[in-house]
Amino acid sequence: MSSKALISADSPRVAIIVPAYGVAHLLAEALDSVLAQTESAWECIVVDDGAPDDVAGAVAPYLADPRIRFLQTDNGGVATARNRAIASATAPYITLLDGDDRLWPEYLAQILPVIAADDSIRIATCNAVMFGALPEEQLCFDAPQPPGDLAAVLDRSFGVYIGSTFRRADWERIGGFDPSLRHCEDFDFWVRLLQLGGAAEYVDAVLGDYRVRAGSASGDCGSMLIGNLKVYEKARAALPANAPEQPLIAELIAETHEALAFEHAIDRVVEGDTRRGLAELASLRRLVNGPLWTWSFVLWRVCPALARPMLRWRRRQHSRGFQRKGLRSLFEISPA
Repeated sequence: MSSKALISADSPRVAIIVPAYGVAHLLAEALDSVLAQTESAWECIVVDDGAPDDVAGAVAPYLADPRIRFLQTDNGGVATARNRAIASATAPYITLLDGDDRLWPEYLAQILPVIAADDSIRIATCNAVMFGALPEEQLCFDAPQPPGDLAAVLDRSFGVYIGSTFRRADWERIGGFDPSLRHCEDFDFWVRLLQLGGAAEYVDAVLGDYRVRAGSASGDCGSMLIGNLKVYEKARAALPANAPEQPLIAELIAETHEALAFEHAIDRVVEGDTRRGLAELASLRRLVNGPLWTWSFVLWRVCPALARPMLRWRRRQHSRGFQRKGLRSLFEISPA
């Protein structure tokens, strides 16, 4: 635990929300990163929503700091956990920090002035280092991001890092995170925030560490695609029929259905139904491009037995690609 002097939390500017399901052994790293913030006017709420591990024991040494509170509830999923923690917060701004991630010391000092300076900014986000179950560390975003309007967030040309900051009042206006979603609940939240108008603002600085854990829920490509589809369908229903984003949403829905069919074909091959799976992949050949795919289809015609180990490898390689780079990049879908 950091030895930084304790500071009164009489008027916190921001509430840092830390859901900690199943990450008690990593929680100290997250909380040490909170204590290391150069901006001290924060409150931090750690929420244990029925975790199987000892979150209470992990957070106990940190409760000597009056800015840190612990909320223990029954299990309702991460959306419900965040909603409960935010409801108990008092600060006007909310920062999300998963219990296995870390903030860099300047995170709050750089992010808060950005969102406070402009009422039209719904989300202030940044870059982060991805580490953990990866061959090597990498950045979430490889280049500065385009303007973060609703369309750019929908098609993921603008990526929102999970450790982002928004207004508590906006959380209230849209009804919080959707507890019916078990995947893509954060994506859905960003999309609904931007339906209020305004934009997401990208701070071009690395201000966090995003841990990739083997077997994490967001690594399940098929479930993530289904979650994405629900987000698009919700946005289509919520927006006016003549909204400028509607044609994009229709395109994204169609692409996602095709991508799901592609993944289901891969499932068949990986599960041993090679002949049927390869036939379905061949029928969707138009979706993928590049020399690797061209070479692979030729090789599988000659030696179908190679398809199963190759596609298993592909799935491992791209288990995080969807969240990081978006639908087109993961599936190498050719632009129309």
